[in-house]
Amino acid sequence: MGSGSYGMGDYSCSPIGYMATPFRDRFGIPRQPRLAPHAHGELRLLRPYDRPEAVRGLEGFSHVWLSFVFHQTGAWWSPTVRPPRLGGNRRVGVFASRSPFRPNRLGLSLVELLGVDTRDGVRLTFGGVDLLDGTPVLDIKPYLPSIESEPAARSGFADRAPPQLAVELSAAAARQLSQYQSNWPDLAPLLAEVLAQDPRPAYADDPCRSYGFRLFDLEIRWRCSGGTAIVEQIFEVHGV
Repeated sequence: MGSGSYGMGDYSCSPIGYMATPFRDRFGIPRQPRLAPHAHGELRLLRPYDRPEAVRGLEGFSHVWLSFVFHQTGAWWSPTVRPPRLGGNRRVGVFASRSPFRPNRLGLSLVELLGVDTRDGVRLTFGGVDLLDGTPVLDIKPYLPSIESEPAARSGFADRAPPQLAVELSAAAARQLSQYQSNWPDLAPLLAEVLAQDPRPAYADDPCRSYGFRLFDLEIRWRCSGGTAIVEQIFEVHGV
């Protein structure tokens, strides 16, 4: 047995459930959890994990850790990555980042626990999610601030919050937004929170270029001019 080898072999994991979120494609997802508080997600536990006793006491915690799989990331990994925080032009080691291109494609997200419903199986509601719709969740653990919060911790190259964009709507987008508010009451604040984080690739800086991403069943078309994200169009997408 070679040095550092413990004969543990490979492990397989089964999802305990799949997340339902507003994010239908990877572009536009907040790069970290809790940057968009109005991004709500729902997790319905699968059998045999959907027993009320499995979440007994969970409602006493305000935040939880979600362990999940980057299920739409390729099966390859990279030893170095280009974090958006560094402008996409500087490399760091994958283990010094939160990149999805990891050896085992595992993610960890700290989210707010908004509700625990055990009337028909187990349904959990979270706030501030940064997960793609359909993400497989492997585990849930309560967040313990007295133990896990470390005020003196260093943050490396991510030592400050990223700058935020102002968000404006064109006249047409404002009309379209009001049209969809009844279906998605949190659409306006969620859209503002997502765009404020500037979801563009770090190297993109073309004021004439239009971008698009999905929120719920809506396509959001927008562009960036200086420090402002301008929403140009919002329309419903069917059959996608």
